[in-house]
Amino acid sequence: MKIIADGNIAHLSDFFNEHTLGRPIELIAMAGREIDAAVIDEHQPDILLVRSVTPVNKLLLDNNKSVKFVGSATIGIDHVDVEYLAKRGIIFAHAAGCSKHSVAQYVVAAIANLRPDYFFKPINLGIIGVGNIGNTLAQYAISYGWNVLGYDPLKPPSVVNNAKLETVLQESNVISFHVPLTHAHNSSYPTHHDYLMTQARWQTVSDTAIIINTSRGEVLGRDDIVASPNVCVLDVFEHEPNIDAELLKACSIVTPHIAGYTLEGKLRGTQFVYNALCKYLQVAPTVDFHTLMPAEVPLFQKVHNPLKDHERHQLLNKIPVMYDIKADDKRLRSVANANGDIEGKDFDNLRKNYPLRREWQSYVFKIW
Repeated sequence: MKIIADGNIAHLSDFFNEHTLGRPIELIAMAGREIDAAVIDEHQPDILLVRSVTPVNKLLLDNNKSVKFVGSATIGIDHVDVEYLAKRGIIFAHAAGCSKHSVAQYVVAAIANLRPDYFFKPINLGIIGVGNIGNTLAQYAISYGWNVLGYDPLKPPSVVNNAKLETVLQESNVISFHVPLTHAHNSSYPTHHDYLMTQARWQTVSDTAIIINTSRGEVLGRDDIVASPNVCVLDVFEHEPNIDAELLKACSIVTPHIAGYTLEGKLRGTQFVYNALCKYLQVAPTVDFHTLMPAEVPLFQKVHNPLKDHERHQLLNKIPVMYDIKADDKRLRSVANANGDIEGKDFDNLRKNYPLRREWQSYVFKIW
């Protein structure tokens, strides 16, 4: 059985080999952006494993008859034409929720870096999109004593899906985006910036609000960000993987699409896809990602939920130890070329060689 896979999938060969899948395997790993129709035609794989940088659609697969299973080790699936795969009878699996804590912790780290005083105030945290990640972020916010203003027209009303879009934009101290990228042709509530965050809606946002986007770059328009007076934190970019100097200058924190790149998040992504492939192949899974984890290093013996006041101080002091978001910002800015722009190859190289980062749960001995 032949597998073509994005080489950035965590512990790829530990999960996908002849011992773990119960048959001879030829595993071909390559950069995700290099997986195209010509590669598929040349290798005729049975299995295709991708991340978000590989579009999986008719253009990629229409001349191919060998691919029977596609797995994406990601939460988001807007890079995959799911309807096309279904029409072709190709099994599809993805890693729903795999990095929800990683991304939520990224958002909290950004807020802690920019406005540490917010950890001692009942601020309004606006969350646009309350799926796996948005809902998880909301739980963190509640534990810090923040008010959640959530908007998601595709979800039923709830404790965290509780506000109109206009309310979120006008009343939030921080607005965090956690939506898939959709357009008018494939959604009743398109999220591309031509529809969701239009120029008119930008005008309703308080000038003092922090804007954070960890979802998809095209949710926020590049020109709108540059023109905005708001403090902006971007992990994704409209013209990713290329970032121009003016956009870099306009943002307070920029990182190379790594919000979900904790070891736990990446390994869960691989595990989800591996389990789905085992089910398709009718073999029992033999790999558990927990066996691949290094030892935990607790920084807290215990914490309460919600946090006590002294624990808020502890958390603020420990966040840069658990995740130094400014170090990621510095690494990205350091690879700018002579014109101050980030080139795609350097952006992708930072993602490929991203240093070890752990989810915060690995630092906490017990939660009360």
